[in-house]
Order: sequence, then C-alpha cells, then structure tokens
Amino acid sequence: MLYAVFMTSALPHLPEPQEPFESSQLLEVGPVPDEPCLRADAARNRARLLEAAARLIAEHGVGGVTMEAVAAAAQVGKGTVFRRFGDRTGLLMALLDHSARQLQADFLCGPPPLGPGAPPLDRLRAFGVAVLYRSAEQLDLQLAAQPEPDRRFAHPAFAALRTQVTMLLRQIVPDADCALLSQTLMASLDPALIHHLTRQCAMPMERLEAGWIDLVARVTRTAPPR
Repeated sequence: MLYAVFMTSALPHLPEPQEPFESSQLLEVGPVPDEPCLRADAARNRARLLEAAARLIAEHGVGGVTMEAVAAAAQVGKGTVFRRFGDRTGLLMALLDHSARQLQADFLCGPPPLGPGAPPLDRLRAFGVAVLYRSAEQLDLQLAAQPEPDRRFAHPAFAALRTQVTMLLRQIVPDADCALLSQTLMASLDPALIHHLTRQCAMPMERLEAGWIDLVARVTRTAPPR
C-alpha cells in the first residue's frame, strides 16, 4: 500500500469543513503565520526556488540541498533564499508543504474513510495510515526537515496533524484528555521512529500499519476492525 492511495493527485478547492473547528484550530501548513501574502512575483520566485531544491534532491539526495546550492541552481543570490525560507530547515519544510496540504484537503473534503462521511474511528485509523505511508515515502526529507525541539511541536504542519487527531478523539472518547492523547498517538508516527523501525529493525510497513490500528483500538477502548 502506498501513501498515494490515500491522496488526491491535485488540490481541490477546500470547502467549509463539516466538523466544528474553532478559529484557533484551522489547519494552516503553509508559510509561517506572520509571513505576509506573497506578491505574484515573490510567489513565482518562491516556486522557482522550491523547484530548484526538488531537482537537487532528485539528483543528489537531501544532503545536496544547501542554501548556497539552491541559490546557484535557481540563479539568484544566497540572500534571496535566506529571506524567503529563513534557514535550511525552513526550506525543507516548504518542500513538504504540498503533501501536507494534500493530506489536509483529503481530510476536509476527500472521500471516506479519510474524508468526511465515515465514522470518526474509521477516519482516525485511515488518517494514521496515510501519515505513516507519507512519512515512509519522504523519510529522508522528513528527517532532514525536523525543526529544533523548541520549534518542532509548534510548527504549523505538526499542529495541523495534531489538531485533526484531537478533533477525532473528541468524537470517539469525549471523556478523555484528547489534547494530550493526540500527542501520544502522533508520537507513534514520528519520522525518526519510522526510520528506526523500518531501516534499523527491518520491520515491514504492514506491521507498522497493523500496530497503528491496534494502538487506536487500545487508546479509544474500541474493538479492532475485523
């Protein structure tokens, strides 16, 4: 099973979510909150830089992506790259932005079981499996893009995933500390853990998928699917 099975190939227009989100819970996985709306030329330059970074990854792996290399590949000054992305981690996180937006779109308006229309328990199972396979397919990039500890869990991309898990948990186990429980579930989908289990322990993805389904059943005190 591949992550692509859970994902749409293009980003649809996002309708109003069917679940009641508070304004503070809206999922934002794009630029940092204080970044102003990009002008058309700035947006084109940003896309050009990301295309250059993607080419470098395809040709040399994630290790070949430096701010200097991206500037040279895009034929711009190094300062332009730093102004747009802040640092190498910001650049790599921007490369992950598209798939994060795809996951957000599929969760908000895609087909069930990931999207609306399925019971929350089924959606939680599908959500974890989708994140698991996305991380496995982009593992080197995911690891290289890990922010420092003081930024990691506050980053909009991580906050978006955690918010979705919290919302589903509140529908399944409303009496639980769902905010904290969502952190526990998200820890099992951590890219560093997936790297350890798949590459160092040689565990197949099917085992990790089964482990997620089992963990959800135990956390929510529900029976696993038959």
